[in-house]
Amino acid sequence: MRARSAQAVGVFPQLPAGVATLMISATTVAVSFGAGLPAAAWPEPAQLPTRSAPPDPLVSFGGQPIRTQREWEKQRRPELKSLFQHYMYGALPPKPARMDVEVTGEYPDFLGGKATLKTMTLRFGDPASPKLDLMLVTPNHAPGRVPVFLALNFCGNHAVHPDPRIPLTRGWIYANCAGCQDGHAGETGRGSQAVDWPLGAIINRGYAFATVCTADIDSDRPDVSDGVYRWLAGRTGGANPSADRGTLAAWAWGFHRCVDQLVTERRLDPKRIAVVGHSRNGKTALLAGAMDERIALAIPHQAGCGGTAPSRGRIGESVQRINTAFPHWFNGAYKAFNEDPTRLPFDQNCLVALMAPRPVLFGNAVEDTWANPAGQFEMLRGAEPVYRLLKAGGCEVTRQPPVGELVKSRLGYFIRPGKHSMTVGDWNLFMDFADVQLKKSK
Repeated sequence: MRARSAQAVGVFPQLPAGVATLMISATTVAVSFGAGLPAAAWPEPAQLPTRSAPPDPLVSFGGQPIRTQREWEKQRRPELKSLFQHYMYGALPPKPARMDVEVTGEYPDFLGGKATLKTMTLRFGDPASPKLDLMLVTPNHAPGRVPVFLALNFCGNHAVHPDPRIPLTRGWIYANCAGCQDGHAGETGRGSQAVDWPLGAIINRGYAFATVCTADIDSDRPDVSDGVYRWLAGRTGGANPSADRGTLAAWAWGFHRCVDQLVTERRLDPKRIAVVGHSRNGKTALLAGAMDERIALAIPHQAGCGGTAPSRGRIGESVQRINTAFPHWFNGAYKAFNEDPTRLPFDQNCLVALMAPRPVLFGNAVEDTWANPAGQFEMLRGAEPVYRLLKAGGCEVTRQPPVGELVKSRLGYFIRPGKHSMTVGDWNLFMDFADVQLKKSK
């Protein structure tokens, strides 16, 4: 597409001429090359103008209004994907040239014969690559191809259900995971988080379920990088930093590799894949959906700062706090906004907009003020102009709904009593929303 730099002239009259020229040049390259924009083309964070309100997803980096679907798809959407990777999450690792799948078990008697359990290991062409243990549960009696929920788990697939045929997670796990022995899984951890994963209810509702442990992709440690980044560094001879490496981007890459396999499964509908995550995994679920249009629905539950809450928010966790506590989740550039997040050329409403026209559901809890439920609702509403442009609907309410009420429109929301957690009740709402947004489009 031909660059249109002349339209950007005069957009930043308050800036020094050199800075304005640099920003205009960045926009020109973004229009021309989209997501392939070289990192050097974007200005340094200190050169960006301050914006007290979240940036409009339908106004380009250079200030041009986006008025058509084509302009969104060819210009603004690739531009936003590039901006998020450059200034916040880091570049997603590339798709491997090869993926090998080893089926380690397949059992049609799972859940008392209601489902089939299939366990697989995904590898990527050489022995040093990460090994992703993917667990898939499909209903035995649902007709046709079924929709599937794909989720990251914290403590291993074996913690999701006590069945001894599920392999123990091979890598590092959190010390607070049941059965953890010197950072590794033990038999006593089996089924320890089953209450959070109501597999029977999911199967009874006609959905399949797939999951992989985050540590298979990259362990959640600020001082250790032992997954996909270590592998890539070994292949290229490059550096493998611990902090600032962008672990959320690595986990999103892991989501995408699981999707690569799920679209080949004969019992699954490849057009009805929903990603689910809680807390940091919710941040990842939204990022994964924003970057991969094969994902039909994203449910980032209680994702908060760095996911669904505004970076400009004044309630709950701040950019500075999350970067201090979890420096490895985001790239180094994001730390430059610790003192002044108003310089960010986007906010999380723009990440939601990258899901358009696909549905998104935000889940929250009354006592989880750290995650800023009200700010999340504003981010959801802030993505609505893109959904309207694409004639995909939006959010059917203009104010945060009452406690316990599920908003089932394309941009969905609920807030329930309680704290920061994922419950069976949450899963019932996830499925109620998916019944409307996925099953109706079958």
